[in-house]
Parts: sequence; structure tokens; C-alpha cells
Amino acid sequence: MILSDENLSSLPTEPGVYLFLSATGEIIYVGKAKSLRSRVRSYFQESRGRDDKTSRLVQEIADLRTVVVDNEHEALALENNFIKQNKPRYNILLRDDKTYPYLKLTIQEKFPRLIYTRRLRNDGAHYFGPYFPASLGIRSKKLAHQYFGIRSCSIDIDAGLPRPCLQYHIKRCLGPCVAELCTRERYDAAVNDVKMLLEGRTSNLAEQLQSRMEEAAQEERFEAAAKYRDLAHTVAELGERQKLASTRSDDLDIVAVHAEPPLAALNLFHMRSGRVVERREYFWEDVSLYDPSEFLGAFLKQFYLNESFTPAQIFVPLDFEDRAVLEEILSEKRGRRVEIITPQRGAKRQFVELVERNAKISFDQRFRTLTPSSKTISTALQDALDLEASPRRIECFDISNIQGTDSVASCVVWEDGRMKKSDYRKFLIQTVVGADDFASMREVVTRRYRRLLDEKKKLPDLVLVDGGLGQLHAAASALDSLDLVAQPLASIAKREEIVFIRGRENEPVALEKSSPVLHLIQQIRDESHRFAVTFHRKRRAGRTLTTELVAIPGVGAKTAQRLLRKFGSVAGIKQSSFEALSEVVGPSVTKKIVEHFRGR
Repeated sequence: MILSDENLSSLPTEPGVYLFLSATGEIIYVGKAKSLRSRVRSYFQESRGRDDKTSRLVQEIADLRTVVVDNEHEALALENNFIKQNKPRYNILLRDDKTYPYLKLTIQEKFPRLIYTRRLRNDGAHYFGPYFPASLGIRSKKLAHQYFGIRSCSIDIDAGLPRPCLQYHIKRCLGPCVAELCTRERYDAAVNDVKMLLEGRTSNLAEQLQSRMEEAAQEERFEAAAKYRDLAHTVAELGERQKLASTRSDDLDIVAVHAEPPLAALNLFHMRSGRVVERREYFWEDVSLYDPSEFLGAFLKQFYLNESFTPAQIFVPLDFEDRAVLEEILSEKRGRRVEIITPQRGAKRQFVELVERNAKISFDQRFRTLTPSSKTISTALQDALDLEASPRRIECFDISNIQGTDSVASCVVWEDGRMKKSDYRKFLIQTVVGADDFASMREVVTRRYRRLLDEKKKLPDLVLVDGGLGQLHAAASALDSLDLVAQPLASIAKREEIVFIRGRENEPVALEKSSPVLHLIQQIRDESHRFAVTFHRKRRAGRTLTTELVAIPGVGAKTAQRLLRKFGSVAGIKQSSFEALSEVVGPSVTKKIVEHFRGR
């Protein structure tokens, strides 16, 4: 360690953040302090009883940086930012950066869309939420499409398409892609209605709908009047529910941890209006030296300082450093008092014990039980990919070729927790010349779902393709050509194992390596690849054998196939007797075959 006593003595006494660096310049630890000099010097005092973690840290420290701030509030916030940006290995890190879901209204676009997302961006769009449970956001999105006709597709709209997609025909979109179906003014009015609904201005919206109903009735547009009447009634009901919820008890979060170092599981329960509306799980696999108080404090700071929503109360199993400072910061953020409480007895303590038991269950399921139920994995997949329903059937595509020859494709099916081999399909690429995997994917996806539509069969809950963004866009263009703009579609990149989702390509999903959801996607992808490669090898081998036989005078492609079906291989043909061959192709051709192989 190159820091001298003189350097340590010259440190400022003001509050701030300190960063320990290794010999390579890597930031290995970030901390905050009321007095930078006192806190940093304490690490290097021999009289201090160090734990193993601190001893290892001190041995690696080669340099120090400090940032002075005005107060502890700023120090805590700055510490959180540094940890989030640099991910120092001696800090407790919040691995799962999943946030509450939001609805994003893309008002910066000519014809805005309503998108379900978990990431807030400074992109000019309007964000509504957060929604918890996540299903509330999905239901709100469905309501906007069903009653107001806001589009959900990701295609570029120039009002020049010849016909609308399926969403228009099932009355879930106004059809702005076709100029004759929806004017810009009508669509803008629908967008404004959705905005009022999501902002909670239900009374104003209900009044406007009532006025439109009366106007339509006077003009004897009775069908439109009935639609406005039903919609006004639905909006009014939503407003009453919001009033009722706001009169109930305050929002409450409960946090508990179960750890058996280096493994740890944390459960976070969200209680709203007296009911548990969501349970969230977090896992760590590298907590080698575990301090319960430090671990809990690190989680709470990283989680709540980065969340847009803050509850009125947070129940925790034990006290931790910086609790008072974190309470003050969260209170300022919320605009009302926030309490972080460690209940000792009564119903509140029972809440914490309940979450502790669930954290133990999460720990056992993650680290002791290898295979979660298929229903559990399917639900987790729905949440990870922001699907509207838990998928029962997934179809996955892969392309196989060698230098553009014998291009084939596979489609494998996962249904109700297992691979359904009876529904597997093979495809010969018919329209693509050379090694163009994107064009091949577009052809295969088009052929597959055109046939399902023609036969009026049910579409899968999720289409998965093997590859990155290029394959995703190829499959998406195929689905768009069939008006399947709302069909859930995702792809998995081979090297990074990142999942790209149609409609939110700039927000790829990076799942943990130990995630059962990632394992399921990998299993389906690998099966699709195996099936495609096996088919490709058989076809290439058959073509090679047939080519060798047709080189014999008098043996054509059909004759070669008959011989291979009968004797199984070229070796089998060589070893067969004159009489056996004659029964298949006749004596004259048999003589030429025997002479050919004898000459070789």
C-alpha cells in the first residue's frame, strides 16, 4: 500500500466519498463518510479489529481518491452513483436492475404508440407508472388498445399502406397506416384520451365522453353513441376504484434476507392498501464475507435511490448504518415522511418473519432445488420478456447451411413444459440463392405462419429465433407481411446470450447465467440448432451419395435413390451380389455398376 501517514493526515475533514484503487487503477471499493480523514485513516490503524474482508481490501489498496460534498445526504447519493457506475468488487452490488414497469406513450412520433417498458429514457416520450403488480400495467395497456385504438405495432407509418393489419379488424387499432381509415385528427384525439386516462384524469375524460355520446345521439349515430356510453361508464368505474384505493392504508415495503455465504437470497414484498401485490426476489452467489447490517444497508441504498417510487414505510429485520440519512433523503424524494422501521413485536414483526421465511424458500428453490416447475419458469419468462400472458407454446427457428449449399431450416416446439417433437417441422429453402440467413429466415417464418393462418390454427404464444438483431428483424418483417404485428417475437444472440424483443430492440434483456428462464431459452434454441444441423447433414450426405451413383452410365437420380433405399449405402451396393442388384435395376445396369466399382 503506497499511502503514507502524511497523505492520510492531509485528507479533508469534511463529508464526502472515498474511492480505493488497486495497483492497476481499478476502483475496488467506494464508501462515504461524515469525515473523510477519520473514516479513511481507520482502515489503516493496526489497533482496529479488522474482519477478513477489510484485511483483504487493505492489502490491495494502492491509491485513493476523494470527493468532498456539503453534507451526508449528498455523500450517500454520490456513493450510490459511483457504485452503480463502477461496480467495485468489494461493495455489495444489486445484481438485478429490474425496475417497476411503465407505459410509454411515444408522443414524439407522428402516430404515437403505447409501449410496455421497464426503462425510463430521456427520449421525449411520456412515461406513466410505475405499475405494481406488473399485470396492472398490462391491463392498462390492453384497455388503451381495446377502447381507444392506439396502435401497438412497431412498423413505420406513412399512411400509405394498402390495407390494415389484423389489429384493426379485431377493433384494437384505429388503422392509421391506411389514410382512408383514420385521419390524423381522429388519432390525435384518441392519444389525448389515453393520456388523460393514464394521468388519472378520469373525471375530465368521462365528461368529454359523455359530451361525445350526446352529440353522436343527436346526429343519430347510435352505434358511436353506445360506444361512448360504455367507455364513459368504464372510465367512471376506474375513477371510483382509484378514490377507494387512495382512502386506504399507506404503501408499505418489507425486506428480509437469508444468507449462507457465499450465497444469499433477498425478498422484497410490496404491500398496497393492506394487500401484498408483488413479491420480488434477488440472489447473490459471491458474498464470501457476509455482514448482515452492511449487506442490508447496501441493498436499500442502491434500490430505493434508483427507484422512482418510494413507499411510506419500509420494514427491515435489523438496523443499519445510514438509516437516518436514507430516511431523510427518501422523505425529500417522496415529498412526505418515509420511515425505515425494525419491528420488535406484534403484527409488524410477524410481517418481517413472513418475508424471512419466504427468503429462505427462495434460497432453497434457487440453490438447493435444481429444477423449478414448468409453470414457475413460464411465469418468470412472461415477466422477463414483458409478455401479456404466460406462454404455453413456443416455436423456435434456426437456419443451417455450409457455404450457402443445401440451406435448410428447422422449427421446434416447446409446449406445456416439454419439447413436443410431433410438431417439429423441417424446411428446404426454396427462394434464396447462396448463404443469406436473413432472407432464409424471412422465407421460413412467412411459410410457417401463412400456412397456420390458412388452416385457421392457433398461433404460438412466443416465436423465438436463433440469432441477434438481424434475424429478429428478418422474422419481424415476415410477420408484418402477414399482418401479425402483435405476435410476440424474440431472438437470442449466440455469444452474448442476450435476448432481443420485437418492439423494444434497444432494450435487450441480459439474464443471469444461473437463471432458469435463460436455461429454458437456451434449451429450446439448442434443440432447434440440433434439429436443423441433423437435417442438413442427412441432406448433404444423401446428395453426395446420389452424385457418386449417377456418375455410373445408365444410372439416373431415381435409380440411385432406389438403390440407396434398398441397400442403405454405397458400401452396401458394392457388397451386394449380381442377382440382388439385378432384382432392383435389371441385368444390363447391374453389369455397368459392377464394372464401375471393379474399375475403382
